[in-house]
Amino acid sequence: ALFWCLLDIVPIKNEKGDVVLFLASFKDITDTKAKAIQEDKKEERRRGRVKTGSSFSSARLRGSTVLYHISGHLHSREKSKIKINKNVFGDPPALPEYKVADAKKSKFILLHYSTFKAGWDWLILLATFYVAVTVPYNVCFIGDDDDLTRSTTVSDIGVEILFIIDIIFNFRTTFVSKSGQVIFDARQICIHYLTTWFIIDLVAALPFDLLYAVRVSVVSVVHLLKTVRLLRLLRLLQKMDRYSQHSTVVLTLLMSMFALLAHWMACIWYIIGKMEMEANAYNWDIGWLHELGKRLEAPYGGITEVNTTGSGPSIRSVYITSLYFTLSSLTSVGFGNVSANTDVEKIFSVCIMLIGALMHALVFGNVTAIIQRMYSRWSQYHTRTKDLKDFIRVHHLPQSLKQRMLEYFQTTWSVNNGIDCNE
Repeated sequence: ALFWCLLDIVPIKNEKGDVVLFLASFKDITDTKAKAIQEDKKEERRRGRVKTGSSFSSARLRGSTVLYHISGHLHSREKSKIKINKNVFGDPPALPEYKVADAKKSKFILLHYSTFKAGWDWLILLATFYVAVTVPYNVCFIGDDDDLTRSTTVSDIGVEILFIIDIIFNFRTTFVSKSGQVIFDARQICIHYLTTWFIIDLVAALPFDLLYAVRVSVVSVVHLLKTVRLLRLLRLLQKMDRYSQHSTVVLTLLMSMFALLAHWMACIWYIIGKMEMEANAYNWDIGWLHELGKRLEAPYGGITEVNTTGSGPSIRSVYITSLYFTLSSLTSVGFGNVSANTDVEKIFSVCIMLIGALMHALVFGNVTAIIQRMYSRWSQYHTRTKDLKDFIRVHHLPQSLKQRMLEYFQTTWSVNNGIDCNE
């Protein structure tokens, strides 16, 4: 039997905005519709128009059109195909900007998350560590020794070239704005870099080795100028934040910083001993350098003979001893075979111990957190096993049921590794 039906269709969307369900509500309106049709026919007769065809057949065609429209397939009775727009309820949401912009970017723009950029960043990081090691060593231990200085000139020029290329790359590398969008526009990239890291990178890339070409008499001045490259270490904070999820990388960087700090302290320790020796009389033999010379049977002859060939221990022995003392002080394991004798040396030793306490808290705190993350699952497994055994003991469950429960728990844990799929 034919009847009139009011059809309401409501789309139900999930949290992503996708239509996952349609609610259809049907209501029989045959009585009210029949009266309305009779009134319409009377009105049309008055106007002189006669309607042909059945109103039921046209209404059913409209109804089937709506239903097939929703399902995405519409075929008429004559099996003619009608093209229908698939987006029944409006256009789909636009893609995020960073996905759209990826296709529009210039081929000369580097992606900050690309594999090449990551490898380049690690190369620059290694070059920065090289600068942080060699520059203080050259300033303190080599000084005006021209022969030893020239031996590192080639590597220093190579590092300068790397830093200059890095500046060029940074002018063409994308960045993430404060709103979370990846910026591909070259002009915005340049402005952003000029207002952030450009000054530090430029100072670190200045070719100080060209001063050798103009016959600079004081070589130590060039080394002191190179100390401004240590500002590049501020970039390390970016790396620490970016790789904070990787425990091994963070631990490696922290241990590298610890060793680098010990290296710097060793350079300062040598300078203190050298200045104490040069500032006092010829018979001065209290400083740690004189003590080292006596033990190695290579004593210092006097002020004029400091750092001269055949007077005192070699630079290699002095540096190793300085590094040994600073590392033993930073780790609070001083053996006393290299000790502070003068007031200045004692004050510096106190500062080393205070810095060592801070580094202990930083490095070993991170190590503890890494180990705790490694064994958190294991600890959770034992805790849950103990809870299950306590539950069985309190409720006096039979042995067979106890065995089944424990085996079930162990099996599900080995399969899911303690991950609750429902959560």
